[in-house]
Amino acid sequence: MREALAEAEQAPHTGDVPIGAVVVDAEGQIVGRGRNVREAEADPVGHAEVVALRAAARAAGSWRLSGCTLVVTLEPCAMCAGASVLARVDRIVFGAFDPKAGAVGSLWDLPRDSRLNHRPEVVPGVLSAEAGALLEKFFASHRAVG
Repeated sequence: MREALAEAEQAPHTGDVPIGAVVVDAEGQIVGRGRNVREAEADPVGHAEVVALRAAARAAGSWRLSGCTLVVTLEPCAMCAGASVLARVDRIVFGAFDPKAGAVGSLWDLPRDSRLNHRPEVVPGVLSAEAGALLEKFFASHRAVG
């Protein structure tokens, strides 16, 4: 999670929301990194999780990321939770809960939906205070300006 937080800390430099993610393989090595790049790249799917999953898939030479863990600073949205399931990650670890858009327990619970053919383990709330503080600082600074 510390590596995901380090990614998140870089996102505001491009005007992006500070969310970071890493993909860790079965040996504990980081095989993909990402942070939000929606603003930087004018990319509506430029979420940290998507960036990290794409990097991990390139490194693995396969879209199947079995044995891998996605670690992200904020609870994934529906798009990112779905991408994680489709990538076949074994586990999703996240920091802060997202009561407005979270799809890993808050509003929806896509990874644990019994109708899906793959259901990753979910580990919520890891370093949630630190992850939440990054987001609070970012949005407070934007409210002060706006």
